[in-house]
Amino acid sequence: MSYRHTDRLDQYGHRLLRRKEVEHKTGKARSTLYADIARGTFPAPVPIGNNSVAWLEEEVDRWIDDRLHQRNAQLAAIQTTVAQEARL
Repeated sequence: MSYRHTDRLDQYGHRLLRRKEVEHKTGKARSTLYADIARGTFPAPVPIGNNSVAWLEEEVDRWIDDRLHQRNAQLAAIQTTVAQEARL
């Protein structure tokens, strides 16, 4: 699944997360974050200065939600398979 960036920038209340916060929130290491950004599977950072970047919390939260939905779908498929096999 490729990552979708936030299209609406006219909303107020955006919170920017620095890399350490993103690492803590996602459990990903720095190298993995940047590798996933290069693959298009994690949100790209927003430049906030000459040598500084941050991530929109909304995009990071959406990425986490996407992982949870994938996990739940996989678990539901496994439970369905187990229930069908039990009926045989």
